[in-house]
Amino acid sequence: RFNARLSLPQFEPTPEAVKQAVASAIESANKRLDEIGRLERGKLTFDNTVRALDDAVYQANLVANRVGLMKETHKDAGMRDVCTEAEKTFQEWAVGLDYREDVYATIKAYAETKPKLEGEDAKLLEETLRDFKRAGLALPKEQRAEVERLRKELARLSTDYEANITKAKAPVKFSKADLEGVPEALLAHPGVKTGPDEYTIMANVTFQYQMVMENARREQTRRRLLEVRYQLAREANLPLLKQILELRDTIAKKLGYATWADYKIEPKMAKNAATARQFLMDLKSGLQPKFEAELKEFQALKARDTGNPAASIAIWDTGYYVNQLKKEKYAVDAEKLREYFPMQRVLDGMFGIFQQIFGIKIMAVEPPWKWVDDLRLYAVTDAESGEPLGLLYMDMYPREGKYNHFAHFSLIEGKLGADGVYQRPTSALICNFPPPASGRPSLLSHNEVETLFHEFGHAMHSLLTRAKHARFSGTSVPRDFVEAPSQMLENWVWDKKVLDTFAEHYARPSEKIPPEILAQLKAAKLATMGTFYRRQLTFGLIDLAFHTDYHAGSRQDPVEISNSIFKDVFLPVPDGTAFVAYFGHLMGYDAAYYGYAWADAIAADMATVFEKSPRGFFDTEVGRRLRKEIYEPGDSRDVNISIERFLGRPRSLEPFLKELGIKTGK
Repeated sequence: RFNARLSLPQFEPTPEAVKQAVASAIESANKRLDEIGRLERGKLTFDNTVRALDDAVYQANLVANRVGLMKETHKDAGMRDVCTEAEKTFQEWAVGLDYREDVYATIKAYAETKPKLEGEDAKLLEETLRDFKRAGLALPKEQRAEVERLRKELARLSTDYEANITKAKAPVKFSKADLEGVPEALLAHPGVKTGPDEYTIMANVTFQYQMVMENARREQTRRRLLEVRYQLAREANLPLLKQILELRDTIAKKLGYATWADYKIEPKMAKNAATARQFLMDLKSGLQPKFEAELKEFQALKARDTGNPAASIAIWDTGYYVNQLKKEKYAVDAEKLREYFPMQRVLDGMFGIFQQIFGIKIMAVEPPWKWVDDLRLYAVTDAESGEPLGLLYMDMYPREGKYNHFAHFSLIEGKLGADGVYQRPTSALICNFPPPASGRPSLLSHNEVETLFHEFGHAMHSLLTRAKHARFSGTSVPRDFVEAPSQMLENWVWDKKVLDTFAEHYARPSEKIPPEILAQLKAAKLATMGTFYRRQLTFGLIDLAFHTDYHAGSRQDPVEISNSIFKDVFLPVPDGTAFVAYFGHLMGYDAAYYGYAWADAIAADMATVFEKSPRGFFDTEVGRRLRKEIYEPGDSRDVNISIERFLGRPRSLEPFLKELGIKTGK
């Protein structure tokens, strides 16, 4: 009666089966693409062109998604290796999709019939054409071949740049006295003690670098280490970086875009580079008073430590004083808090809250096949009608060879089938909770609870979808928006009333989290947000400057561009350093770094709708609106419209600044 279908992925049991599944998925997708390419011009319809293409990609993705998950979770290393190779095969095939001239010719011919399409169908045609244009298919043949050649060159140089970052190693030797304040755990780490009074810190090993920068009392130690870190991969990568930036600029111009940033941002929410940059500049000035106040606090601590009232804060001081300030002013015992978050209570509590908020039901079911013994599977239905909405796997604990963070993987996307039956989505949450130990249940840190709610936000975005086409289903939204619906759910774990519904001491169940601990935690989080975001904005503005102001044939020096932004937005870097040679986000997150803060600002804005309600984060009416206007549409309409419909007003940066502790005039 619901015209809906729930399905579980049929995971391949052996490496051979994986290879076969991938080969046949690609073969059958190619066959479908060939059919689209051969269509007679008089017989073109929406279903046999645009929709058929969406469907071909959807079918291939079913296999790619299974393989991608097994690569990260399968217990057998051989199987993981085969899946890694299979994923590469898929990626290569997917790149080739953009260059199918025959398919493009058919879809263009269909578009030229000026079909009367509306809503999601019109959007699908428009964006399919846009993809081909972005790949250069609208260009004359020889220009297109040139763009393809430049792209391959760009891919090669980008791979080299990333490899140079991975290969860069820099041992820095210190005495025990130099490392005063650094945790013993690091000094005892294998390979660190290299002589009677000699400790070797690897500037390229991020956790070692951070531990020293956040804890070493001696300024000279921090300075030395930062100067080495900021010169990693310098010789190898600076010449490459110039070539990469020139190539990107050339490709963008050949494709008809003013800059590489405009090309990259076109399919996103911000739409163009100017909007993204304006957002970062507004945030920069909004943060000014908070950033200055934080630097003043750091300066007071440094003056006290050094006995020099005129001591100034340098870039190698921020990590250390952020840490000192939190320790001294906000003594939060994060480990103690774990006792209030036994994993099963947290899970039940989270399900309980969002069942209420979204009007859904979440039930545990027995998975017919498990890739690990303690795998869980949940069926999600609509609470009122009983309509099936989706299936969610949860893989709970760390193990050898498993993906080591928390992440949401989409396995089957939502899509309206040609038979009129809606394929409901299936997703997986890959978690790494501390396993139960010595008579204690799995106990989560507040940070892990926040991460769980965040990833569950991605799962909700996936499973509640009503998009008609796979391309727009669930989390397939612009990259600068995708984190907002998941960040939104983090708000619940900062609300005392919400926490009191499930957080209680694992051994003394009537004991709730003491309110002062939560207040401390909030204050500590806010205390250094100005410093955190100004650093983020520095990276975002460097990224945009490189991809808007740096032109082919220009004599500009990327290091000078970046150093002047550091000085203007954050703190000056030492002379002779070249941070950008080791800035890996320039590959893969090019012209996209602004998206982190952009999504934060949207999530903060959306949270105000609950905050202003008398029922706060328990307001089911606002919850249903969140489901209907944000989670259900996916990308089936412009997300700018979805956000405004949920807010009931235009978007604003004010709530984000307010959340960061900045008093605005409004």
